[in-house]
Amino acid sequence: MASLAPIASNADSYFEALAVAERRALHSYFDQHIVEDKTLGYFALDEGDYNALPAHLTNRVVHTVRGGMLDEF
Repeated sequence: MASLAPIASNADSYFEALAVAERRALHSYFDQHIVEDKTLGYFALDEGDYNALPAHLTNRVVHTVRGGMLDEF
């Protein structure tokens, strides 16, 4: 699920997306990616929403927060 926020500036957009990704990663098995978009700025994307990220999204990932839950038990 992508989380979008209104764009005040590129820096604000990035840090808002980072905060969303960090919160979500704590309770997810999947990595959370910050994706850059020309019109939206930056947004957080949950890797679990896709089997594999499509190339058009993979090429725009600028940061990844690792999922915080382990599936090793």
